Amino acid sequence: MSARSSDSGATPLPPASGDTLTVALVKAGRTKIRYPAETVLDDGSRITVRAPWAAPGVRDFGFVRFEPGDVFTEHYWRDRWFAVKEVRAGDGGLKGWYCDITRPAVLRGSELLVEDLDLDLWVSADGSSVLRLDEDEFAESGLAERDPEAAGAAVRALDELERLARTEGLAGLLG
Repeated sequence: MSARSSDSGATPLPPASGDTLTVALVKAGRTKIRYPAETVLDDGSRITVRAPWAAPGVRDFGFVRFEPGDVFTEHYWRDRWFAVKEVRAGDGGLKGWYCDITRPAVLRGSELLVEDLDLDLWVSADGSSVLRLDEDEFAESGLAERDPEAAGAAVRALDELERLARTEGLAGLLG
């Protein structure tokens, strides 16, 4: 399905539950991956979609494996600098949450455009492991020199997510 139009036909309406969007993850000006995802919710600020693991094969990070059969429920915000992805195994068991630090998401028709800013956070299913990831890649990206405001927003977003994960958990943010 595609994004619907309003009665006048002039202004697209937000996607309805069940509509298919294409998530386009962009990094350093290049499209890293594009994949179809089913819309779960669009409340005007947050867009939630669900999609199977979209990359080929298995990706083993050491602390978690993403593999065929895994299902991602992905939460993107139009006004926040992060995305939170709940990761479940094919049998429904919760693996944890993979959080990308991104610019606010932009919905263009049936495409959800997300710009990855290198910083990531992993939170295990039981909340006992909270890992800041890719800070070296972020430093090497040159974003702090090119766009200091965006770099500052990215670091603040990572700090906010880590604080939430270590205190009240991510459930309140996603509820």
